[in-house]
Amino acid sequence: MTAAVSGNLHFDPDQLREKYRQERDKRIRSDGNDQYIEVTGDFSHYVDDPYVEPGFERAPVTTQVDVLIIGGGFGGMLAAARLRDAGINDLMIVEKGGGFGGTWYWNRYPGASCDIESLVYFPLLEETGFIPKQRYTNATETLEYCQLIAEQYKLNDIALMQTQILSTDWSEEEKLWVARTNRGDSIKANFVIHSNGPLNRPKLPAIPGIDKFTGHTFHTSRWDYRYTGGGPFGGLDKLADKRVAVIGTGATAVQCVPHLAASAKELYVFQRTPSSIDVRNNTQIDGDWLKSQPPGWHHKRRTNFESLLAGMPVKEDLVHDGWTEAFRDIFGGVRQYRPSGWRLLLWSLGWALSSARKERGIKQYLTDKAMIEMGLQEKMEMADFAKMEKVRARADSVVEDTETAESLKPYYRQFCKRPCFHDEYLQAFNNANVRLVDTEGKGVEAFTAKGIVANGQEFEVDCIVFATGFEVGTDYSRRAGYSVTGVGGLTISDKWADGMATFHGLHTRGFPNAFFFGPQQSGFTATYTFALDENAMQTAYILGELKKRGATRIDASEKAEKAWINTIKRVARQTEEFQKSCTPGYYNNEGHVEFESQNTFYGGGPIEFFNLMAKWREAGDLKGLEIS
Repeated sequence: MTAAVSGNLHFDPDQLREKYRQERDKRIRSDGNDQYIEVTGDFSHYVDDPYVEPGFERAPVTTQVDVLIIGGGFGGMLAAARLRDAGINDLMIVEKGGGFGGTWYWNRYPGASCDIESLVYFPLLEETGFIPKQRYTNATETLEYCQLIAEQYKLNDIALMQTQILSTDWSEEEKLWVARTNRGDSIKANFVIHSNGPLNRPKLPAIPGIDKFTGHTFHTSRWDYRYTGGGPFGGLDKLADKRVAVIGTGATAVQCVPHLAASAKELYVFQRTPSSIDVRNNTQIDGDWLKSQPPGWHHKRRTNFESLLAGMPVKEDLVHDGWTEAFRDIFGGVRQYRPSGWRLLLWSLGWALSSARKERGIKQYLTDKAMIEMGLQEKMEMADFAKMEKVRARADSVVEDTETAESLKPYYRQFCKRPCFHDEYLQAFNNANVRLVDTEGKGVEAFTAKGIVANGQEFEVDCIVFATGFEVGTDYSRRAGYSVTGVGGLTISDKWADGMATFHGLHTRGFPNAFFFGPQQSGFTATYTFALDENAMQTAYILGELKKRGATRIDASEKAEKAWINTIKRVARQTEEFQKSCTPGYYNNEGHVEFESQNTFYGGGPIEFFNLMAKWREAGDLKGLEIS
């Protein structure tokens, strides 16, 4: 440890590094993503829509539009809004749910809320004039805001709800896309925007006997209020005589467990890896203050927030919350030095200066600013250690049982998993009816007809709630729920079989006039709506330019796609060590880090990526795209 960080530390960095390694190693599984099963066949009911009345029927639609948008979440809504702003109005949205909202349509479990500040998370705030009630909004208000956006941009008039796309196929003869749905629709479109969301398809653990349990089960993204009673704000009165099990302790479980604890006769929380639980401290938003903000405040605030998370020094922390705390502290005195390129990602991930890195020759990457950067990186690691020590100390101060408190402590870097912020989750374990079942990284062993087996013990329960999240890292068509076939019968699954291949994360060669919204090979943000808005603005610009030029077809050039893949790979290799050091989760492909693959994000961080796209638009030549 250098003098720069030796100070008065209240922890031993070497001991923490070793503890982190031990905790990671006992959670590494050989099956990776295969530890989950697909919700098809006997498990297909886990994706049924519980929020609509059964029996909806309508006549099949046969039509042709300029732009087909797949998905009615924030990505689809933003695409339509930005296209309308650009004067492109011949649009159609197809959404499998019964309304707009995407993940917020599906996730209505009790306590569901956003862990990003609403003034950062909600898009189009200046355009709509909407004022969120609280700093961290709930799912109910988010759905209301989605409907406000839909009304302002007249999206209800162009939407086919309760409709699942089955296939999208490029017709070289007609030079357009043909989409087919589960309702017999045939929709032809000049352009298709795929905005199906990265976290939209529920996953279940492939645990022996999962089909043997005879009690009640459901996934948190399809909450069964008919069984539990109550609503999004709790009051689950039908559970008063029920023994309930929750499998999973990620962000969703953190939010719903307090409500289950308040209502169930008994509650068992099965934990493989504890989440980081920091203070939330939600407050009301001052509407008068918000109305007094100058034009452009929203973009400035979002950019400020993501800049801090990307490790970019800023003059002021405008959001000032638990997300920005570690970065706010570390960059308070180093604004004079601005890192560039891949170093932003290294800082945002908290890349540590370990002996292993030194052995691999880190010095070859350093410039004449080497000593400055090494000091900052090491300081970043110490700040991360201090932050997580604070999180772990909170478990000790809140949870009364010392063994339970210890089990709830996360031993990994803050951004190895999505950090959580809650003021009731830890407290729930003080209830006499609540028991944490810590599986020490092994997870649940089996299901029986009566319950769950963990740590060699059977726990009999009446109901199992799967808080097991969504598919990440599986085949694109599997996650999307439909096939995509481009030029010459090439499917997107075949195109990306050996790794994702795109230009700017938005286009993929051989799939002309198609736009793919999402974080891969693009600017990954904690505020996902920010990235989606940038996708939407980029797409609206391109389609606007094509309209001006009288062009009807675009495709990524082979050269541009290869160059972009190489850009992604180059930075991915430099982040390999951090990801491998992390505890398994969907951030690092369940611990199976394959950084020779290009299935990752733009390494310069989101703000650098957004600026790159802005400069690309300013150039005005659509470089990298073949236009005809």
